[in-house]
Amino acid sequence: MSKSTNRTETRTATLKAPAAVAFEIVTDLRHWPQFFPDGVYAEEDGDIVRWWALEGDGVRHWSSRRTLDRSGLTVTYDQVDCAAPLTASSIQWRFRPAADGTCEAELTLRADSQNSNAGREAVAAHLAAADELIARVGQIAENWDQLKELVVHFEDPLFIAGSTDAVYGFLYDADKWPERVPHVTALTMTEDQPGVQFFDMDTVTPEGRAHTTRSVRICLPHKIIYKQIGLPKLLDAHTGHWHFQTTPEGVTVTARHTATIRPDALNLLGADTTVADARRYLRRVLSTNSLQTLRHAQAFAEEPAHA
Repeated sequence: MSKSTNRTETRTATLKAPAAVAFEIVTDLRHWPQFFPDGVYAEEDGDIVRWWALEGDGVRHWSSRRTLDRSGLTVTYDQVDCAAPLTASSIQWRFRPAADGTCEAELTLRADSQNSNAGREAVAAHLAAADELIARVGQIAENWDQLKELVVHFEDPLFIAGSTDAVYGFLYDADKWPERVPHVTALTMTEDQPGVQFFDMDTVTPEGRAHTTRSVRICLPHKIIYKQIGLPKLLDAHTGHWHFQTTPEGVTVTARHTATIRPDALNLLGADTTVADARRYLRRVLSTNSLQTLRHAQAFAEEPAHA
């Protein structure tokens, strides 16, 4: 029997932020797609967390068992579905508060694999991200108060007296939107992995501003999640979903948006634009566009042929 390759790497850093803030960043799953460039989506089911992340030209999906120690400000994620050559993989965060309001962050990554060239390479690749990851959490935590002001989050629900399948199909078939949704002028889409879509889309805002964006979408049975990975100049991040709740009378579809404003791009909206101005602008524009899309989905689903 061949021996295995086992490696553990630990990194520490002093963060100029409270330990509780840093702990929230790595345990609240909503922050994963919003503040980490490769994060697309994460959801929890009991102690199991399912993750989707950008990798190469596609999306990688895996599951972890999460162990939380809130009093000790420690969280561990043990991957439960490692693929060969990896046989085990885990990541643990621990934050130690300091009297001056800062904290020490400790990140430990562990990876085991079959003792082969491919296994050793897989372990090395898994551990290489440690420095970048702890630096990223530190950057987010140290700018947390400002970031909270820059993030716009809202939901718009719409009831549709049609079938969930018809509405879901309308939103899933994004490549048909240029024919169906007036503010979408062009869209090209690929789906090389089932349920994982990448598309480039040209849209026009209500006041006539043209934008080109690139997005990735994860299409689950009752939810279509998206993340813009090619953003308009005003934004640092834009994520959200279409959520479907079937009722006896039809379906309620909720459009969710979470957008992070780039403060150095405020002048795109005018020389004296404030963050508050940009928040109002985004709330109006994003809501208008997604509700327009939903109303066209409503008209489609409520037609006699689809209702």
